[in-house]
Amino acid sequence: MDRMGRGAVLLDVRRLRLLRELAVRGTLARVAEALHQSPSSVSQQLTQLEREAGVPLLIKAGRGVRLTPQAEILVRHAEHVLAGLERAEEEVAASLATPSGSLRVAVFQSAALALLPAALTWLRDEHPQLRVTVVQREPETALAETWARDFDLVVAEEYPHHASPRHPGLDRVPLTTDSLWLAVAAQGADHAHIRTIEDAADVPWVMEPVGAASRHFAEQTCRRAGFEPDVRFETADLQAHLRLVQSGHAVALLPDILWKGLPAPARLCALPDAPQRSIFTSARLSSGASPGVAACREALAHAARAPR
Repeated sequence: MDRMGRGAVLLDVRRLRLLRELAVRGTLARVAEALHQSPSSVSQQLTQLEREAGVPLLIKAGRGVRLTPQAEILVRHAEHVLAGLERAEEEVAASLATPSGSLRVAVFQSAALALLPAALTWLRDEHPQLRVTVVQREPETALAETWARDFDLVVAEEYPHHASPRHPGLDRVPLTTDSLWLAVAAQGADHAHIRTIEDAADVPWVMEPVGAASRHFAEQTCRRAGFEPDVRFETADLQAHLRLVQSGHAVALLPDILWKGLPAPARLCALPDAPQRSIFTSARLSSGASPGVAACREALAHAARAPR
């Protein structure tokens, strides 16, 4: 029976997922890369989904494609279908006594250095059947990828006056906070005069790349102090920031989680209003209560509570 005759329509969930992935990632090539398929295979499956739906789903747009209004309707329903299936899987997992299987975690560098070793040790001792894989990602990227189902849990950060992205379908659970400081060399005459951020107006700085939340915070802090920082060094590696500070080649604004449990590796000068960075975890609402996610959050909380 044709569609106008309203025969039964059975849409393949796997193909609906491909359509949803296309809506999230934007191109067939990115969908294919994310799902480890060839672009031609993705295209063929979406063509089959069009036949199942009985309506056009894709329109050529330049060298790519865009979704039709009917495809956007299916994507909206696919979100609910996939979330329901994920909740069903998690309820089955929750019925088991011990967290098991695989958990994919994204984490930014300083949290990985300060929290990850202790958290992984706790998980190994308490839940040896849970296999945790970890990838370092910048928080803004990791939040989007967790929403896209590339990760199950993300450890992210939020700097003062710089809100992190909000994605529909992701929860947010506070983990810890850490103080932000102006770090200068402990020895040497070049930076001996620095006691406040205003004193650092004429010295070289090291900062993270433009676009990072920490870069925005550092630049705004300097500008509120009345100067434009002389950024001579740019790197996302905060360990490199510390080395440049310790050697007297630059100053930096750094979070104290970097030296968690150890003496401060540089001389620290307080900033106006004693700013703090918030660290939190996010998971999809449909999987946030799963045993694996809950166990990993508990492990991270144990690590965050350890004495500094």
